[in-house]
Amino acid sequence: MGSLIEDGRKFIEDADRIMVFSGAGLSTESGIPDFRSPGGLWSKYDPADFYFDKIISDKDARVKYWKMSSESYKLMTAAKPNAAHMAIKKLENIGKLFCIVTQNIDNLHHRAGNSPEKIIEIHGTAFSVSCLKCGKKYNRDDIEKMIDSGIKDPLCDECSGILKPDTISFGQAMPEDKMAEAIQCAGDSDLCIVLGSSLVVYPAASVPAHAAKSGSKLMIINREETPLDSLADLVIHGSVSHVLSEVVRL
Repeated sequence: MGSLIEDGRKFIEDADRIMVFSGAGLSTESGIPDFRSPGGLWSKYDPADFYFDKIISDKDARVKYWKMSSESYKLMTAAKPNAAHMAIKKLENIGKLFCIVTQNIDNLHHRAGNSPEKIIEIHGTAFSVSCLKCGKKYNRDDIEKMIDSGIKDPLCDECSGILKPDTISFGQAMPEDKMAEAIQCAGDSDLCIVLGSSLVVYPAASVPAHAAKSGSKLMIINREETPLDSLADLVIHGSVSHVLSEVVRL
């Protein structure tokens, strides 16, 4: 692996506009289970209950959804940024980080200290809540207090509309503005570093693919193979936090 680490260092040295694309494998190394992994939330809940159409049409589905979402949120708030998050912060400190495009909803890039304007959360964030009717925004902790007090299906205090965390659910449209920004960022980057993403979820996985096709070098750091490995200039299989901290020399 030593020569691969050296190759990664050279890629970073030569780059001026680095895009980081992060997925669940980055979060698992901070103790947040992947929904799909053994022991993850999909081993306790049926994801079919959480399709967007069902959430907005079925009160019982919303009660189940909030129970699952609250359990997940508590795990996220207890988690801390790992060495890979801090390596990304170092890339910003040395002036090489162009942007972060993340599939993660856990706020860890923010808590690591990266500039909010550099972070594009294409699957949203679990740390705020919005009314689906009038758009009023809420701090997530305030909604969690309502749930802890026994309110199982919280509603908007402005218009009685349905409340939902600002995350993208199954069957819910991706935010067009964030996807457009991510694709633009990919096209303007000169190095794309994929961290802990299986690259099987679309349209998110089209972002690093677009970077590679636009002339950016593609480095993939992931424990398992991905469908884009053959497109990459460098693939390193291993722990995301260990490998990236070595590549960035933390």
